[in-house]
Amino acid sequence: MAGLWAMRLRLPLPQTYRDQAMIDLRSDTVTKPTPTMREAMARADVGDDVYGEDPTVNRLQAMAAEMLGFEAGLFVPSGTQSNLCALLTHCGRGDEYIVGQMAHTYRYEGGGAAVVGGIQPQPLEFEPDGTLDLDRCRAAIKPDDPHFARTRLLCLENTQWGRSLPQVYLRRAGDFARDYGLALHLDGARVFNACVDQDVAVTELTHYFDSVSVCLSKGLGAPVGSVLCGSREFIDQAHRWRKVLGGGMRQAGVIAAAGIIALSGQINRLAEDHANARTLAEGLAKIDQLWIDGPHTNMVFVHLDERLLAELVRHVAERGVAVQGTRNPLRLVTHRDISASDIVVAVKAFDNFFTGRGSA
Repeated sequence: MAGLWAMRLRLPLPQTYRDQAMIDLRSDTVTKPTPTMREAMARADVGDDVYGEDPTVNRLQAMAAEMLGFEAGLFVPSGTQSNLCALLTHCGRGDEYIVGQMAHTYRYEGGGAAVVGGIQPQPLEFEPDGTLDLDRCRAAIKPDDPHFARTRLLCLENTQWGRSLPQVYLRRAGDFARDYGLALHLDGARVFNACVDQDVAVTELTHYFDSVSVCLSKGLGAPVGSVLCGSREFIDQAHRWRKVLGGGMRQAGVIAAAGIIALSGQINRLAEDHANARTLAEGLAKIDQLWIDGPHTNMVFVHLDERLLAELVRHVAERGVAVQGTRNPLRLVTHRDISASDIVVAVKAFDNFFTGRGSA
């Protein structure tokens, strides 16, 4: 796991390749809005969302809440802000949340909970399947004593490294949180990948939680935005925090319209991304110099001799394939802008690198 931090960074393409048409496997954040989304954005009925008067935003929020099984939703510009609004609503200054060492809400969101909210993280190592060991969580809960921060919240992430969390674990985590008086938040940026992977309704994965954040701008293809869902009282408080964090938008229906298309028409097609990831993993597994972990939903992790990493990344980029990472493992992510034929090209680019070295 030593190189996971580098794998998760959103490194830009070198200038040489930015203007080329690339098969971009760096992340599913690179997806472009569909023509249907662009049309909906152009026609969106809008109002001032700070006053709660944007009908398209209101429709998106209600739609997301109903889909995820909650009373209310809040449209925000980013997943980082969505998670931070949740943490600030669940916890006060001097409180603590238990979270995975490599979780977005701890490692990849700028330390916002501590910086803005005075909330202390208690990070724990993830298990190989992306879960947090609940016995370790229990041991991490602080005694009711003025020496300690007050443990208020448990945060999970689904998917985690592309792995969808088992339903039996989610049930146990929900029981655990109730037994110890903790709130339970899900960073569900890719929770729809998880429900497609397990072939269940998304509510089967979300109803254990007090709040869920879902991203619209990854595999679902919207250009921007996340929705935070919870009880009506919770969302009322989160709405205040959104304002504090600068997330109050005006005629935001222009972008919310794309989110509605994402939720109404892009979920089932995530299965195509998972299928492409399987094909990618199978093709790369035939290369002797690579060790493949996955596929896990739409992600494939590639281990190789670390001395060859930089050269490999340059080599495949020259052949129209963008990957990221400076350490093992490389994370390759399939998404709606990657086709089955693109996978063939990508595998060939990897194979060509090692074939070329063998014949040199």
